[in-house]
Amino acid sequence: MPGTAATALEGHRGVRIAGTGVGLAGRVVTNEDLAARVDTTDPWIRQRTGIHQRRYAADDQSLHSLSLTALRNALDDAGLRGADLDLVIVATITPAMACPSTAARLADAVGATPAGAFDLAAACSGFVYGMNLAAASLQTGMYRHVAVVGAEVLSRHVNPDDRRTCILFGDGAGAAILSADQADHRGVLHQSMGSDGGKWGSLYMPRRESDLPEGIDASDTGQPGWNGAYDTLQMQGQEVFKFAVIKTCDMIEQSLAATGLRPADLKLVIPHQSNQRIMATAADRFGLPPEKMYINIDRHGNTSAASVPLCLEEVRRSGRVDEGDLVLFLAIGGGMTWATSLWRL
Repeated sequence: MPGTAATALEGHRGVRIAGTGVGLAGRVVTNEDLAARVDTTDPWIRQRTGIHQRRYAADDQSLHSLSLTALRNALDDAGLRGADLDLVIVATITPAMACPSTAARLADAVGATPAGAFDLAAACSGFVYGMNLAAASLQTGMYRHVAVVGAEVLSRHVNPDDRRTCILFGDGAGAAILSADQADHRGVLHQSMGSDGGKWGSLYMPRRESDLPEGIDASDTGQPGWNGAYDTLQMQGQEVFKFAVIKTCDMIEQSLAATGLRPADLKLVIPHQSNQRIMATAADRFGLPPEKMYINIDRHGNTSAASVPLCLEEVRRSGRVDEGDLVLFLAIGGGMTWATSLWRL
């Protein structure tokens, strides 16, 4: 895939997922709830997205509180303390403030100071970006334990009157503790990260009129890619859908080709939960049975950077994967960005 940073290293091992945790948003919002407010129906949403409900942060919840719950749960699961962490990475596009970073505040809250800490903004691809960076840093021997958090409060960044976006997005947080491991059979077999900034106008969040893409008339709120509300997600749905279908299939093919694996070798694919039709198309393209493409979009909606760790927590808790299994994580997000991480657990 030209222009994509991809790595397939023989012996790229020695990293394990030591613990996971989630912070669930407190308010369940059904399709019927949205249908009472905008021109839509439960069957319409289900057919086009696969979403039955999504969760919104309660009034007393914030990105920080959801992230902190997820990180504390992940530390408990790993049997570690905050002081054991060497680095904290938070993937989000909905931070409470630009500075300080969410990661720095989390590190302080769990007693990880003076661990390194930073936020990264790769939209829906963010958590997989974070996994790749964490795994690479652990491979160098520089660190022993790295926390990767994906968290969003997208309900506070959608126009509630825009049915093109308000039906899709939800809130939540998930965290994973990645640790160095002496076992040579564990770790990342292949990873990739890519972007195409030329397509940024397909999915973006403007703060002012000067942020709008060329050709967008700020007074025309009915045009594709503009709903009239600043600091909310703007999306050209058809463009994003077409891009995501093609790129998802490309990423799976690239990961398999780089490692010499077949689709049947994968125990599970954990994709960003963008749209059930995108995931079903990719599964069909590679002959993957439905149970190998993990889906929870029906219960959580699209939670951007939180979706992959929310899936990962459910997979581990349900016993869907065992040590030695091959699991492919992948995501596509605004930017446009994309990333894969193929693991032997």
